[in-house]
Amino acid sequence: MRLNRILLSTALVVVALVIQVSVLARLHLPGAVPDLLLLTVLGLAMVYGHVGGALVGFGAGLLADLAPPADHAAGRYALVLCVIGYFAGLIKPENGRLKSATGPMAVVVAAAVGSTLLYAGVGALVGDTAARHVGLPGLLFSAALYDLLLAPFVVPAIMWLARRSDNDPLAETSPAAKAGDISSGWLSSGTGLRVGGQRGLGTLKAKARTRSTRVGRIKGVKRL
Repeated sequence: MRLNRILLSTALVVVALVIQVSVLARLHLPGAVPDLLLLTVLGLAMVYGHVGGALVGFGAGLLADLAPPADHAAGRYALVLCVIGYFAGLIKPENGRLKSATGPMAVVVAAAVGSTLLYAGVGALVGDTAARHVGLPGLLFSAALYDLLLAPFVVPAIMWLARRSDNDPLAETSPAAKAGDISSGWLSSGTGLRVGGQRGLGTLKAKARTRSTRVGRIKGVKRL
């Protein structure tokens, strides 16, 4: 991963973990705890792709495993978020833009359910049966519900920050990134001038000479 991705991912993961441990975990909601760390990994994975998502997920999960008040084996949540980040990164759109919120919301629900099942499954392998006593169906439902309610406020912001700091080259070819060219064309058409081939250039020069006393320097437009 590039340095700017590492720095941004680290900052977002640390902030998400602090908020989750100090605020969300103390709300004492029924069932699961809203997983802000999971949503952060999903947002970054849908911008960075499957490799970046897996790396971010592993780092975020390992940090959660080591941060107090973690009471499970180190590496357990790192494995869960690594897998979730990898599969979330597979849905990264080719043009870098998501056309609707349906896909990301479906990913959030699938990730919430999948991470809970995977976490409980890994726990069963190492002898942790806490999920049985709490009630796995209730955990699945509450995890999906809380993450789905929190996702519209977190995932789009994470994705926007990731694209913003990444200087995405796809943005250079998008219509929005060509606003300068579009505005220049709009300005020239508004003054009645048409920039084209050699004929248009000759006409432009002729008009420029006749209007030299009336047309000055306009901000954002070359002097005629």
